[in-house]
Amino acid sequence: MVLPAKAENVAIVRHAFAGLAEELGMDVLRVADLKTVVTEACMNVVVHAYRGRPGPLNVEGVPDKDGLTVIVRDEGIGFRPQAEADRDSLRLGLSLIAALSGSFSISGGLDRGTEITMRMPLRGGGGDPVEMKPVAEEERTEVIIDRSGVLAPVLARVVSALVARRELSIDRVSDAVLVSDAIAVTAPEHFAGGRVRLGLEEHPAGIDLRLGPLEPGAAAGIRKDLEVPDVGGSLELLADELTVEKSDDGEYLIIRFAAAP
Repeated sequence: MVLPAKAENVAIVRHAFAGLAEELGMDVLRVADLKTVVTEACMNVVVHAYRGRPGPLNVEGVPDKDGLTVIVRDEGIGFRPQAEADRDSLRLGLSLIAALSGSFSISGGLDRGTEITMRMPLRGGGGDPVEMKPVAEEERTEVIIDRSGVLAPVLARVVSALVARRELSIDRVSDAVLVSDAIAVTAPEHFAGGRVRLGLEEHPAGIDLRLGPLEPGAAAGIRKDLEVPDVGGSLELLADELTVEKSDDGEYLIIRFAAAP
């Protein structure tokens, strides 16, 4: 994942990785520990890395049969773990991360950014390798998932966190989650090469989701799967706008949810 290094985006990372961890079979206590260490590492980037300048927060997750490794990167001045009275985090820094992680390392240098690597045991579950890889744009949020089967839990957590903070009504939050869940159930088999790129754009009018690359004609099939024949109509109507964009690497489904006026 890559997001602007802002405090409000830490919740997005936390929700996404909680969904991923649960899908991989991590037990409840380990998921709680994971959310804690991810929060702490990301908040240190937000508070210390860029000294008020804009910059990216990159977070990568790579599971194997026994655990989940999380890497938090920045491109700033270097990691400064000292607690500050006004910082919005758990104020326990590296000692907390080290205590809750199965293993922990930190690397970087002056004006070369910092990389924190934390490994969390799954205690069950597992699957094929999944990565959330960084992209270059500082002001763009994008999640890349290398196994489409974990799209549903990650997408549901991220969408619910985003729409809740864009002043959408409770009904609109429910609509957004319902549409996202339905797409996540029908879409995985249609992604080109099994890789999912989920672009997230926030603006005053609401949020846009850009989901792809899909195989040719797959977007039309997903829209058809959103129909509810017994009731009539389609779940597509719960979104404010749903369009298809064609690109060199495949089709992208664009879903827009509008904020309250």
